[in-house]
Amino acid sequence: MTTPLRSALRRAALVTIGAVAVLGAAAGQALAAPPPAPGDDVQPQVVGGTRAAQGEFPFMVRLSMGCGGALYTQDIVLTAAHCVGATGNNTSIGVTAGAVDLQDANRITRTSTYVYRAPGYNNPSGDDWALIKLNSPITNQATLPIATSTAFDTGTFTVAGWGAATEGGGQQRYLLKATVPFVTDSQCQQAYSDLVPSEEICAGNWSSGGVDTCQGDSGGPMFRRDNNNAWIQVGIVSWGIGCARPQNPGVYSQVSAFASAIAAAAANLGGTTPPPPGRTFESTTDVTIPDNSTVSSPITVSGASGAASASAAVEVHIVHTYRGDLVVDLVAPDGTVYNLLNRSGGSADNVDQTFTKNLSSETANGTWNLRVRDAATQDTGYIDSWKISL
Repeated sequence: MTTPLRSALRRAALVTIGAVAVLGAAAGQALAAPPPAPGDDVQPQVVGGTRAAQGEFPFMVRLSMGCGGALYTQDIVLTAAHCVGATGNNTSIGVTAGAVDLQDANRITRTSTYVYRAPGYNNPSGDDWALIKLNSPITNQATLPIATSTAFDTGTFTVAGWGAATEGGGQQRYLLKATVPFVTDSQCQQAYSDLVPSEEICAGNWSSGGVDTCQGDSGGPMFRRDNNNAWIQVGIVSWGIGCARPQNPGVYSQVSAFASAIAAAAANLGGTTPPPPGRTFESTTDVTIPDNSTVSSPITVSGASGAASASAAVEVHIVHTYRGDLVVDLVAPDGTVYNLLNRSGGSADNVDQTFTKNLSSETANGTWNLRVRDAATQDTGYIDSWKISL
């Protein structure tokens, strides 16, 4: 097996879900894939990933150089160091958010103002993380908290990206998702002798391959559910040999190893701050919405001391055949009403949207209600799920 060369095998401007693809030397540059070593059985076929639903991963962003990222705060993106240049002022990076379809007319766009690249990156290895400051906040999409300990660094992870879906192919218009299992450091070192176990985490189907991040997914998050069933980021797409090959799992920057440094760098950049980890709560109980009626779905919050966030996120998923009938409110424990949606969207189906509200005047603990009123006749539906990040 060929020893991985970090400078040649970073997944910048590449990253597919589950495809064997060409290797990238740097963001925006693709090289011809080397011939397989004797005994390799690598099939250039799309495997794994499926299309993500609109609103499923509202923290995902696409970067113009061909990488992914996640909203660390409303105006800071966490991505990979190998996707960006040096630390300093930078107004050249375009950011797309709020849509799984990169051509969606309602997509959100921003540009960078500053890049912070981890000072230890590639010196001699590891530290593959960076922050991108945006020219203005993205206020209607949820942020993705990062792991601050190794408690969530095992199990099954989710990955997502817009990378190429065939070997040497173009990158994707629609966001793809896949799940990948944890691979231990000792097993991963069988494939990659230069793995940095204290800073990197591996994931993929060891024996069979078939599911992986690849070209164009670099910088995107690897994430899983925490103890409150909320998403938490544990990795950043970094590098690997090929894509989806057996015994060549994906390598990800281990976010928990850099959590303090990331928080300190983000604080120096200024702007909004992320909700503390462990302050996201969810209801997955279906609540029927009869015609011309009002219903509520409660979430009882406990253990979240102090006030709610000034940038709280409310993620709503309602199945309904005419969303223009609906008035959707968040009702705080003290009875204060915050309107989220007021009969907008016309005849379109469903509500899959994340709303940001300043709830800093509210106590976090208590029972929060999502209240939905069907204000017209004929069409019905149900609350599928909702969550609140305080």
